[in-house]
Amino acid sequence: MSWDFTQALHPAEAGLEQAEEAHFEMGEQEFRLFYGQTARRLWAYARRLCGDSALADDLVQESYYRFLQAKLHSSEEAYRRNYLFRIATNLARDHFRRAKWQSGSPPPETAAREQHSHESGLRSDVDRILEKMKPRERTLLWLAYVEGASHREIAEAMGAKEASIRPMLFRARRKMAGLLRKRGLGADSLRGTSV
Repeated sequence: MSWDFTQALHPAEAGLEQAEEAHFEMGEQEFRLFYGQTARRLWAYARRLCGDSALADDLVQESYYRFLQAKLHSSEEAYRRNYLFRIATNLARDHFRRAKWQSGSPPPETAAREQHSHESGLRSDVDRILEKMKPRERTLLWLAYVEGASHREIAEAMGAKEASIRPMLFRARRKMAGLLRKRGLGADSLRGTSV
């Protein structure tokens, strides 16, 4: 991870001091605690979502910037975390829409990701399978099984209806299982191993 996590802890250096005072009611100590609890997970999520460490750095920094500017309706920890992840999700979507619109071809991160995958040879089969899935499917699986988010929290983070999350997760799991089976990694071959 190349991003210096202390960057978001000093808003005055980025010219954010006035924005924080005018819009955000979370104190510096409270933000430091929240940042410490969410920064690494948010970066991992952004990295998984976009496949590029530098882009993940930018998404995380912009997510915290927008989070600090937002007028939140709740001070609950889960609400704030979901709001932060929703910002990151929307920023990633916007980035890929812009890249597709400007070039008419897949985002350059895809080519970099494929080159990195071939060069390193260290990526696991699950990582390679996740790369074959749509960003929305990866987001669903990540939030549900890595972050442990509830269907309500996933719906809030993705801007979807709560009732649609269960079938969307079912389809994403089924697609992933099919891709795993194609690689010879079905349930039988995974038994007795810890993943």
